[in-house]
Amino acid sequence: MNVGLGLPINDPAKLLTWARRADAGPFSTLGLLDRLVYDNPEPLVTLAVLAGATSRVRVQTEVLIAPLHNTAILAKQAATLDRLSGGRFTLGIGTAGREDDYLAAGADVRRRGRRLDEQLALLRRAWSGEPYGVGGDGGGDGDRVGPIGPAPARPGGPEVLFGGFVPAVFERVARWGDGFLGAGLGPEWMDTAFRDVEQRWALAGREGRPRLVAQVNVALGPDAVLAEAREEMGGYYAFTGRAEHMLDGLLTTPARIREAVTAFTGIGADEVMLYCWASDPDQIHRLADTLP
Repeated sequence: MNVGLGLPINDPAKLLTWARRADAGPFSTLGLLDRLVYDNPEPLVTLAVLAGATSRVRVQTEVLIAPLHNTAILAKQAATLDRLSGGRFTLGIGTAGREDDYLAAGADVRRRGRRLDEQLALLRRAWSGEPYGVGGDGGGDGDRVGPIGPAPARPGGPEVLFGGFVPAVFERVARWGDGFLGAGLGPEWMDTAFRDVEQRWALAGREGRPRLVAQVNVALGPDAVLAEAREEMGGYYAFTGRAEHMLDGLLTTPARIREAVTAFTGIGADEVMLYCWASDPDQIHRLADTLP
């Protein structure tokens, strides 16, 4: 059973402590979310630091908003992180939909899906050592330069997981990805998403099976920890107008966390990410004690 930790974002100075403790414990992965117009650390820079401070645990974006990034630079950053971490990097990738992030980056939120599809072909090309297509931000197939190094540790590039719940996400998993990362849904709904991903994977003629990852929000500790988690999580989801609904899914007892891990594993999750919103690193030991 693989169980990872989503890292809190409100106190970056504590993240090295989180990483070192997780590396010494039973956890498989450290995940970090991405926003631009928000008070969070930049994920690729932060995960590079954490990878250098650890030797075993994987590092993962959950999820990187790829359309905000220059594609060629992203290809180089991801390959570098994969290489320096010894293949311990997973690129969780998606589009999100917060207009302020796109405005700040000078990107068009209305064509974020099309842009991501353009980026994926170029990322895979770059990671395979092929010449890189240029044109604007790399969307063209005409002129080519390259290749863009370094070569990633994993042939063909780092593991890529797609996050989201619309059909286009499942199609991207089948065409370009290694797996699917689902967040914010209970096991019953996630089961439907997992089966849809698997079906599209098979229809695409892919060998093997997609890696399936579920994420659940947690906080474990005294009242101050729970209050901090609720405040941070509520602020993050305020833009949706459904913050209270999301907070209803915050798991705050060992029994509920254990049940969730067991339930997601039972529907075929290869890994369950416990996303932590409070900065207290003592949660690592408490969460380790809850694992089935």
